[in-house]
Amino acid sequence: MRTLVLALTVLNVSADPQPGRDADAQQFARWEKEVSAIEKRLADDPPKPGCVIFAGSSSVRQWDLKKSFPGAGYVNVGFGGSQIPDCTHFVGRLIAPHKPRAVVLYAGDNDLAAGRTPEQVLADFRAFCTAVHATVPKCRVLFVAVKPSPARWKIVETQKKANALVRDYCGTDDRLAFVDVVPPMLGADGTPVAALYAKDGLHLSPEGYEKWTAAVGKALGE
Repeated sequence: MRTLVLALTVLNVSADPQPGRDADAQQFARWEKEVSAIEKRLADDPPKPGCVIFAGSSSVRQWDLKKSFPGAGYVNVGFGGSQIPDCTHFVGRLIAPHKPRAVVLYAGDNDLAAGRTPEQVLADFRAFCTAVHATVPKCRVLFVAVKPSPARWKIVETQKKANALVRDYCGTDDRLAFVDVVPPMLGADGTPVAALYAKDGLHLSPEGYEKWTAAVGKALGE
């Protein structure tokens, strides 16, 4: 009997040779409701080919692009709490079908807060770019720097390292650009300017979005 139990145990373990893949599937499945809602919105009001798509986490989702860039027709596909691998997973549904001329990505903030390393953030960003360029080879990809914030000030040095790695990588490809929003968000004492953040000390205030609008608009040539 003990031999039979042992054999069944080995069989059960062997039946799941890629447990990490199952974990990834569960991670991506949590976004299905929100991603499906974005798809419906885009189907009801299809983006024009050659548009600019803003992707990433809640800092993107909460960005009123019509107010910041009136008449530009920019498209927002951000979903709150997402990390770079989540954005990459949904490129085929939220980005590639619309053949954008540029994608503005803000992600990496949640990633670092969850314990991913700067090197992993760089690798994830490279994977995101590869996914975008697989179907839209000439698309520009703009990485908005991981912002310093009062809520996550304890990991500011990790954020700096991740930003430096991504900045260097962007310098290797003319299709990539690093949008450095860090300097305008810091005061003379080198700490975040409180007025640029919401009450939670993490997300942006209207004044914070004005800083981002100026930086991203310049990078897009607006």
